[in-house]
Amino acid sequence: MKHENRSAAKRSGTAEVDEFMASLDHPMKREVQALRSILLGASPEISEGIKWNAPSFRTDEYFATFHLRPREFVQLILHHGAKIKDSSGPGREIADPANLLEWLAKDRCTVKFRGKGEIEAKKEAFQAIVREWIALPSTDRR
Repeated sequence: MKHENRSAAKRSGTAEVDEFMASLDHPMKREVQALRSILLGASPEISEGIKWNAPSFRTDEYFATFHLRPREFVQLILHHGAKIKDSSGPGREIADPANLLEWLAKDRCTVKFRGKGEIEAKKEAFQAIVREWIALPSTDRR
C-alpha cells in the first residue's frame, strides 16, 4: 500500500511539474528539462513536485530545487529539506571528482550547468552525486 501511495504521489507531482514546465519562460528550458530527467533517473525513490516556485525533488524530504532566476546557466540547490537542521557536527564530504559542487554551507551546495553539452559531459558525475546525497542521513551531508 505504501508503494502505491508513493507511485500516486509521484504521478501527481510529475503532472504538476509538467504543467509548470509547459509555462516556463526561461532561455535554458531545454537544459532544465534535461536535468530534471537526469535527477529522476538517478533513483526510483526520487519524486518531484513544485516547491519554492520551482521544480524540486524528494525522497522522504526535498533535497534538490532548481534556482531559476539566473538566465545564463541552470542552477540546482542541493539541500536537506526546508526545516533548519542541527548542523553543528562535522558532516561528511560528498565525492565530487568533476568539481561540480559549490558549497554554501555544510548542508547546502549548488550545481551550475552552462549548456546542454556540459550537462551531457557531466551527467554520470552528477547522477553519482545525487545518489550519494540521497543515501546520506541529512545530518551527515558535507
